[in-house]
Amino acid sequence: MLDLKRVCDNFDEVKSAISNRSGNYNLDNIKELNLKRRKILTAAENLKAQKNVTSEKIAALKKNKQPCDDLIAAMKDENEKIKKLDNELNAVLEQMNEILYNIPNIPHKSVPVGKSDADNKVVRHFLKPAKFDFSPKAHWDIGENLKILDFVSGAKISGARFTVYRGLGAKLERAVINLMLDTHCEHGYTEIFPPFLVNRDSMIGTGQLPKFEEDMFAVKNTNYYLSPTAEVQLTNLNRNEVLDEKLLPIKYCAYTACFRAEAGAAGRDTRGLIRQHQFNKVELVKFTTPESSYDELEKLTADAERILQLLKLPYKVSLLCTGDMGFGSSKTYDLEVYMPSYNRYVEISSCSNYEDFQARRANIKFKRDGKSLLAHTINGSGLAAGRTVAAILENYQNADGSVTVPEVLVKYMNCKTII
Repeated sequence: MLDLKRVCDNFDEVKSAISNRSGNYNLDNIKELNLKRRKILTAAENLKAQKNVTSEKIAALKKNKQPCDDLIAAMKDENEKIKKLDNELNAVLEQMNEILYNIPNIPHKSVPVGKSDADNKVVRHFLKPAKFDFSPKAHWDIGENLKILDFVSGAKISGARFTVYRGLGAKLERAVINLMLDTHCEHGYTEIFPPFLVNRDSMIGTGQLPKFEEDMFAVKNTNYYLSPTAEVQLTNLNRNEVLDEKLLPIKYCAYTACFRAEAGAAGRDTRGLIRQHQFNKVELVKFTTPESSYDELEKLTADAERILQLLKLPYKVSLLCTGDMGFGSSKTYDLEVYMPSYNRYVEISSCSNYEDFQARRANIKFKRDGKSLLAHTINGSGLAAGRTVAAILENYQNADGSVTVPEVLVKYMNCKTII
């Protein structure tokens, strides 16, 4: 959530920055509501000061055993007026928060202005895509032929966009997750295994609600949601807390299943593991000081890249433009792995600096020189496990239909080939 003072004091600048984001956002009512808020506050403060004077007069009259019924009646009237003003103030604040909760973050000055992924800036590549001397298959065909991915059973049990992993397929997914967790823990992240259900306050804290309600799976007749990403749980570990600056950056990683309705993805990537309602992911989250957050974003991105490097999968890193960034991000790098069946790169991780956007919503602060300041939050996938498995199956496939196990995974798989 944006800082109200920043919005009102730099209204034209903020409005211009927001106009470069995808979607339509209306900030115009904020200034009017803020003026109304100030008027109500001034009136309430004046009444409270008047009430204090009245209270002192009543005390003095009572001390001298003099009548004060008129003043007591006046103070009751003042109390009613103050109560009415407080209700009006709360109503105005609710309106303002409703607007602010649905306004995206301001892009960092280094983010290119653009409307779509066509305007993203490629920062670097790792490895060139392999050239096959046979016609490569898609990972869903490879998985079905090897009987390690079962899309029919997934649909029978749950519906479209669900998959059953079998045998070495299940083991490969687990191996990928273990590689990610082991590697990130070596890089100083503390492993967390959180609940998969989260409450509404947690979803509001990280920005999924109220803006993206239709993309979430809500548990009927409860305050719970199926978590769309462990970013929610890891960020909310420190909700409503004041952190010790000496401990920053705090670095968490977690494996969780993730659940997304994919409400806006009808007809996209309907086959395979790329766009599922349920998928596994390892998430990275950092809490930092404002001064160090962009350096820490670079480090977190490098940590996510390290998994792809260990797996020797070709990928590229793109700096997203203003129109392609996520709602709460100030700056985002996408890691995109090459998929032979698509003949293009596919997103496998987004690494973002949210600055104080989430910290303001979730009330996450740190102490400096006796003052409590808002922390900056950074997060990224390290990585999406299902998409990693899909990339391995396609990039390591052989002409006979088998798949070579990446060297770094052999110790987890106890085999060198999936046959």
